[in-house]
Amino acid sequence: MPAPEAWSPEALSDGDLAALALGGRQAAYSALLHRHRDAVFRIARASCGDEDAALDITQQSFISAFAALGRYDQTRPFAHWIARIALNKCRDRARRRKLRAFFSFAMPEDHEPNMPDPAVGADDVLADRQELARAMAAMARLPASQREVLVLRGVEGMAEAEVAALLGITGKAVETRLYRARRALTEMLEN
Repeated sequence: MPAPEAWSPEALSDGDLAALALGGRQAAYSALLHRHRDAVFRIARASCGDEDAALDITQQSFISAFAALGRYDQTRPFAHWIARIALNKCRDRARRRKLRAFFSFAMPEDHEPNMPDPAVGADDVLADRQELARAMAAMARLPASQREVLVLRGVEGMAEAEVAALLGITGKAVETRLYRARRALTEMLEN
């Protein structure tokens, strides 16, 4: 690792940046954030189908990661570690939404919260943005096991072995889940 007074974040590995961050170097935290935030956002957006929620999940993921940085194994890819945290945050969000939906049925009608309409207006958005929103919403409806594989392989472009290691499943399970996710997504988008 370079001398503390002269280091360039671009020249350092994620492990070195993590060590510097743990040593109190604020610039190392920033470098890790800048290096991985776009990928974390893409994972979150593809998992939940909502850009605002994806921004929140991205922020929560980095807050959690930096709070637990001492547990990060510097010999493994930081990208995989932060992706796992982001996927867990997406799962947490989905569980909270299901719980809220369950309890909202028990509320009287006059206490129903004013929720914004999630539909995208045809006059406000170009056709390609509408199709993207439709595809992302369809992805969000996939079961988590299929959605995660689709996001990591299709959106993030990770290799099958990387996805298997990250999710703790076999390569064959990755193939199967990816096949099923693509088939289900095609069916949803054709309707």
